[in-house]
Order: sequence, then C-alpha cells, then structure tokens
Amino acid sequence: MEETDYGIPGPGRGDDQNSGQEVPGQTARQIESVSGMYQDWFLDYASYVILERAVPDIRDGLKPVQRRILHSMKRMDDGRYNKVANIIGHTMQFHPHGDASIGDALVQLGQKELLVDTQGNWGNILTGDSAAAPRYIEARLSKFALDVLFNPKTTEWKASYDGRNREPVTLPAKFPLLLAMGVEGIAVGLASKILPHNFTELIDASINYLQGRGFVLYPDFPTGGLIDVARYNDGLRGGVIKSRARIEKADKKGLIITELPYGKTTGSLIDSIIKASEKGKIKIRKIDDNTSGKVEIIVSLVPGTSPDKTIDALYAFTDCEISISPNSCVIAGNSPVFMGVSDILRFSADQTVSLLKQELEIRLGELEAEWHFSSLERIFIEKRIYRDIEECETWEAVIEAIDKGLEPYRKRLKRDVTRDDIIRLTEIKIKRISKFDAFKADEHIRGVETEIEEVKNHLKNIVPFAINYFRQIKKKYGTGRDRRTEIRSFDTIQATKVVANNARLYVNRKEGFIGTGLRKDEFVCECSDIDDIIVFRKDGTYLITKVADKVFVGKDIEYLQVFLKNDERTVYNVIYQDGKEGPLLAKRCAVTGLTRDKEYNLTRETPGSRIMWFSANPNGEAEVVMVHLKPRPRLKKPVFDFDFGTLSIKGRSSVGNLVTRNPAMRITLKEKGLSTLGGRKIWFDDSVNRLNDEGRGKFLGEFAPADRILVVTKNGCFRTTGFDLSHHFEDNVLLIEKFNPASVFSAIYWDAGQGFYYVKRFSFEETEKLQYFIQEGPESKLVSLTEVEYPRFEISFGGKHKERQSEIIEVAGFIAIKGYKAKGKRLTNYTVDNIMELEPVVKKEASVVPQPVEGPAEEPGLVHDVTEPEAKPSRGDDPAQMKLEL
Repeated sequence: MEETDYGIPGPGRGDDQNSGQEVPGQTARQIESVSGMYQDWFLDYASYVILERAVPDIRDGLKPVQRRILHSMKRMDDGRYNKVANIIGHTMQFHPHGDASIGDALVQLGQKELLVDTQGNWGNILTGDSAAAPRYIEARLSKFALDVLFNPKTTEWKASYDGRNREPVTLPAKFPLLLAMGVEGIAVGLASKILPHNFTELIDASINYLQGRGFVLYPDFPTGGLIDVARYNDGLRGGVIKSRARIEKADKKGLIITELPYGKTTGSLIDSIIKASEKGKIKIRKIDDNTSGKVEIIVSLVPGTSPDKTIDALYAFTDCEISISPNSCVIAGNSPVFMGVSDILRFSADQTVSLLKQELEIRLGELEAEWHFSSLERIFIEKRIYRDIEECETWEAVIEAIDKGLEPYRKRLKRDVTRDDIIRLTEIKIKRISKFDAFKADEHIRGVETEIEEVKNHLKNIVPFAINYFRQIKKKYGTGRDRRTEIRSFDTIQATKVVANNARLYVNRKEGFIGTGLRKDEFVCECSDIDDIIVFRKDGTYLITKVADKVFVGKDIEYLQVFLKNDERTVYNVIYQDGKEGPLLAKRCAVTGLTRDKEYNLTRETPGSRIMWFSANPNGEAEVVMVHLKPRPRLKKPVFDFDFGTLSIKGRSSVGNLVTRNPAMRITLKEKGLSTLGGRKIWFDDSVNRLNDEGRGKFLGEFAPADRILVVTKNGCFRTTGFDLSHHFEDNVLLIEKFNPASVFSAIYWDAGQGFYYVKRFSFEETEKLQYFIQEGPESKLVSLTEVEYPRFEISFGGKHKERQSEIIEVAGFIAIKGYKAKGKRLTNYTVDNIMELEPVVKKEASVVPQPVEGPAEEPGLVHDVTEPEAKPSRGDDPAQMKLEL
C-alpha cells in the first residue's frame, strides 16, 4: 500500500489497470467533509443538550423530562395513585432517552413534595436513602399541580419526537415553580444552579411586585439549617452563600446536629466529621446517627474538650459548613439567559397575569356563546319557530325557514345568527321543547349575564384579580410551608483558633531545631499541624515559622510558643544588653503580626547584643526582677530591683528604657506581677449571637478573669458563662449582661399549671446549666422581667371581672426577695386582661423611655409575650435601673 499526500494509504499499483496513474484528491475532500460535520454536529449536540435536557425553561420552570412526566401523569389522572413503573412507561411516548432518566426525575419531583403526591418508599433526602423500585411505589398529581399547572385551552402544543402524539411546548404555570423547586443541570459548556425558595415568600413577593412594592428573595432549603446570604447576589454568577448545619449543645460531653446544610446527607456529613477527627482537627469520642423522621446526629466529645470550640471546629473543618455558588441560567426566547431570581419572579408574575387574562377572555367568549344560544333557544321555542319547518321538504328549506322565523328577533341578540347556530337549533330534542320552562330559561340567562359582568370586571381589574389569585393559593396551600432555613450572619471562624491540638512540639536548643518529630528532645507544648510558632533567640532575633516535623530556626533558643496572630494581650518583658559592653535596656512589647520566616530583632542590632531577661505574659503581667551587677570598686548597690510595671507597652521596634550602665552578672525573678492591661472589653453582636472584642454590637463591660456573663432567655431560663469569644449562645436571648450577684430582678410570669399570674423578686446565681426561674412547662411564659429597684404594675381585669377596677401592685412591698427557685406570690385571683408596668416609685436615675418593638401594633402599655421573636429588651442608662418589657 502507498500513501497519499495526506498520509492515508492509497490504492495498490500491482496488476491494477490504473497502475501508474495519479489518484484524484477524493481523500482530502472526505477529510474536509468530516471536519465540517464535526463542527456542525457538535454545535447541534451542544444546543440540543442545553435546550432539551439540562436547563429549565423560564415559562414553566421545568426541564423537558419533568414536563413530559407531568403531562403523562395528567393524561393518566383519574384521582387515584398510579404505579411509577406505569408512569415511566407512559412518559416514554414523549421522552426518547430511556426509563432511567425518567424514573430519577420523577423521584426528585416526588421528594420536593410540591407537584406530586407520593405513596410508598420514596427515599429520604436526609439520609440519602434511595427510593424503592418503580413497581413498588405510586404517585399522582397534587391538587396544587392540577390548580396551577394545567389548562389545555392556554397550552401551546407540538408533535412528540415520533409524531404519534402531541406534547406541550411549555405548561401554563401560574406560579414561580422554578424558584420554589430549584434546579441543577450541567450542559455542554454551560451549567445552571437555582436554589429553592420558600413557597409563601414567593407568593408574598409576587403580590408585592404586582402592587409596585419592593421585595427580596433568599433561598430556603428542605433540610433546614442556617444560611448567610450576605453575598447571594440575587442568585447570579459570582454570588456565594454559606450553609451551616444546626448544632446544639446537649451538655458538656456532647453535641446534637438537628439540621443539615443544603445538599448534604447524614451519611456524607458523618464521613466528613470522621475524616476531620482522623486528621486530628477535632477531638470526638464517637458519633451516632439516630435520624429517622428528623435529623439527630449525636457527637460525643473527649472529656475536657470545649463544646463551643468543637462547634466552631466542625464548621471550619467539616461539611457542617459549605459554600454554595448559585448560577441562575434559564431558557428564554429559545436560548440560554443568565437572569437573577428577582427577574425570574417578575417574569413569572407577569406571565401569571397574562395567563389569567387569557383564561378570563376564553371564559368570556364561552359565556357570550352560551348567552347567545340560550337566547336563541328561548326565542325558537317560545315563538314556536320549530312549527315553520313542518312543511319543509329539504334541508335547505328547513334552514331557510328557521332563519326567516328568527328575523324579527335579531335585534335582541349581541351578534348575528350563523348557519351553525341554526343547525344546533335543529338538534334540540322534542322532549326538551315539550318541557321547556321559560322562568328557568330567564333565570339561566340572567345568571350568565351576571357572570359575564363579573368576568368583564375582572378583566378591567386584572392585576387586583391576580393578587387575589395568589392570596387564594397561599390560603389553600400555604399551611405548613413556613421557612425552614434560618437566615443568619456568620462570624468568620479562624481555623487556627478552633483546631484541636493534634501534635506535640519539641525543641533541641543546642542544635537549634524545633518540630513535632523530635520526640527525644525537650517537650514545649501541644499544638496543631496548622499552627505558627514564634521563636526568640538569645541574641534578640526572632521569627515565626510553620509547624513542621523538623525545622532549623537557629541555635541559642531563648523561648518558643504557638503564635497567636493579632494577640495584643500577650506582652513580652525583655531586658537586653546593647552590644558587648553596652548598657542594659528594658522594654515591653506585643508581637501581633509578622511575615513568616523573616527575622526580626528585639535589640538595636548592635553586634554582641544579648538578652539578659525574657518573659512572656499572656495577660500583660509585669513582674519585679532583681538585677545582680558585676562586683567593681566603689559600686554602692550591687543588687537592685526593677519593676516592669513602670514601663509602658510600646511597639516591638522600640529601643527601650535604660536599666543601668553597669555590667550585669545575672537577673532573677523577685515576684510575679499583676496585669497592667486592665479588664478585657467585651461586646455582644446579636446579629451573629457571638461575643467579640472589636467593638461590634452591645457593650457588656470590662471583664477580669473571674467575671461572668448572665444570659436570660425568653422562655424563662438563665445561665452564667465566661467571656471566651468562642462561646455560643441561645437563639432566644432576652437579656445578656455582665453578671452581678447582688442585682435584684422582679419577674411576672404565667403559670399554666395553676392558671394564674405570679410575681417574684430574686437574684440570679452562678450556674453553667440552663435553669428555669419560672415554673417549667410548655405553656408557662415569662411576661415581664425588670431590674428596677421599686417596680410597679397596673393590672386590668377582663372576662367576668372586666367591671372590676384596675389594681396597682408595688412589687417591693408585695413580696420579699427570695431565691430564683421560689414560686413567688400569686398576683391576683381574678381574670387578667392586661398587665402594664408603671413608673417606679423611687428611682436613682431617670430611666430612658423604652423603644417600641417592631411587629404588629399593640395597644399602648400592653405587655408583650416574651416568646415573640420581634421583642427586644430595653434598658436605661444605669444598669441598676435596667427594665425589660415585652
């Protein structure tokens, strides 16, 4: 075989009669043809996948396979459940891609619990369990789907793939299904990811849009959890949301995960937790999955492990927190379009108005046709026009006779009489003519006229009609569709602060090596494999470096420890000799941030400088040291004290203060010092329910190491806790402040068990565990909590005692101060209508008037229920005069 110019074997030249002749350029043309076909076919394939497989249509929010499934189910619908296997088989008349894709799409539709009613084992989105085989499970269209998705009169049809049937181009959806269900699809060079949104919020947003008001949409996931939507970007490319599991503290020994991030199952979440534990990022003893109808993953902690830090570590190192990048892409105008969820909702609302208008116009035409024929029928029977055809011998004569008989009455009609009208009159049976009731006929015509006027009125007011349509949908189907995912602002978790210590740091001071693999050398501390280490050497140089198995940092190591970035409270006290014969200088400084593996210097970098004294103080302590000078003639004081408390804390590059110009022999510790930094200022940020020292939120005060924080919840519980920034707090916090055991509180609560209101005065006590200070019970509720010294309340009566005059209770004289466990004293035996707090009798300082709470309007002075989410504590300028009213 020979080769052509294109490297493809050509025909042999042996005994062929064309041997020796030149071969035409057919091969080149074939290659060019194949290349062209590849370009055309690939483009056709990509377009087909985008338009017919992966990306939903904006008009009904469905992919083709979903639309064909719902169309088949509508054709099969008789009110009863159908086997999924039968639905799949019926759908294959319209969908040419096999039963597997149809079955998977149908299961996904069923699990969304919106368009399909299911029966049998349809799997579990929480655990990831798959559905049973199609022959064992059943489905039918939901009432909601029948109401909003189907109307053959407004549906555009096309032929199916084999031409034997017809299928809808799109379904006439009168609801933003695309946003309610969400969608995810990957096509050729294109992807779409639209997150699901809340059913009732979509209706409210549609109503707001039609009323000309603004709206905002955020995702809502069936698995619940928490989301941060600060960067949602209306669902467009470039946006990101963070989804978290809901984690609760069972006690000091365990955590409970009760809700999942979007797209995760209990199995995948547990796997990520186990992997993080195996890598040493978190410390857990065991993990149990008790999920059935609700998520319940129990994480048992290693004794001594902080539950709060473990929660943050779960968010930092496992799938308990994930980032989701939406990409809102839809088919609009037969091409893919990137469109935000707000624009999608606007399009859906406008389309709903248009479809409702079409339906009304169709209905108006039907009513006018009904009125026309009913009027014709009445004239035909009452005026006995049917007798005019008795002598007619031909069909045309019959038509002409009826037409002539109707001539005097044409002015009563709204349109002209057609041949079809006359033919329909001839089809009236004798039995109907003989039993014709003029009164009923008139009544029917008046009913049709009334309905025509009603339809015309709806058409004139189509937008209010559409708004009412949405309200009816919400009233009929909105029950039980409250938001499941809580919208929160997430605090940024620094991994280095929450990672568990999974390694041990060692040092070889002689050779200058540090690392986690030097197990035969000196142990320094426990650390994690992502920590940075700060190292100070005797010559005053220092650096930070990453934890490693073994790394050289220089000989003559003075001090090393895990480095905490931006830590302003750890203060280094240093005395160094400036050069070989120079004076002693002292300085106090904090090291808050450095460039990794870059050397810095505590001294003036004079050759021969060395550190004589070094201490690291985590809370800014200032010790007193004894300086021992070298003996020399006429030296009056060879030993003297130096107090670091006399020095100010300055920058790490400061020179320092002079200690002595005499040469020193050694420096020793005389006594340990106290912190010179004062209390630590702490704020509470209610947007993320976390403490901080950066000035965000409500200022709680300056805290010494022994100080505590008091936390009171709206359901009548309290606890005290430390001020570690990693602490997590309850979602229903009513009051959070610096704990003062001497503060006296007055509380009024409803005791559901006794059926009366009680009042008590008490002081809170230190306790780590949540304790009730009212009678425990699901229906008992806290009505008012105040820290005013002499509170007064006015009680208004209702029910059978509404004629009784209001009473004023001065709490200080009504009941004595007792423990928080005391039941208190019954406020009254009569039926109470309202309890209102009055100005106290004696006040040390004037209290600020409480700000009105957000929410529904209430009568003036009415004490609100503590359980209302809008309620917020109000307080005076003086903490001792604080007053809470809800």
